[in-house]
Amino acid sequence: MSDKHETGPILVPVDFSAPSEAALLLGVELGRCLQRRLLVLHVVHDPGSMPGYYSQALKQKHLARIEDGAADMLDDFLKRVVKAHGDLVKRKQLDSMLVTGLPSSRILEVAKKSDAAMIVIGSKGLTGWKHLMIGSVAEQVVHLAPIPVTVVKSDRKKRG
Repeated sequence: MSDKHETGPILVPVDFSAPSEAALLLGVELGRCLQRRLLVLHVVHDPGSMPGYYSQALKQKHLARIEDGAADMLDDFLKRVVKAHGDLVKRKQLDSMLVTGLPSSRILEVAKKSDAAMIVIGSKGLTGWKHLMIGSVAEQVVHLAPIPVTVVKSDRKKRG
């Protein structure tokens, strides 16, 4: 029985946080074990969440700047992880992608389009009011993804 996910990548969405780094490191280990490539994804938040005083034209110009900055941040994040964990992570092992939109929706779309075998995602572990007000991208992905999802938390003491 053949499944299209048998050769798909491991999708690792990142937001440049400590939990994202922990998820990337686990993704690398799983990729080696399962002989899968990694697709590191960063979702630039939808500019619709910006204050409404921007005109449509300014939103388009601002969006380009946001995407450029996010692309630089993604590249810097990957370089930092490779430098810190060069014994485990090699840059050539990582494909990267930048998309714009609502994080949980775009993660699921990229997973589907790339035929991802699984998703490895970091979680900041928000609790209480912050969790109720903001929600958790990782939680939404877990509930909606048709493929396996592994949620990774980093050590709270390592977070700043």
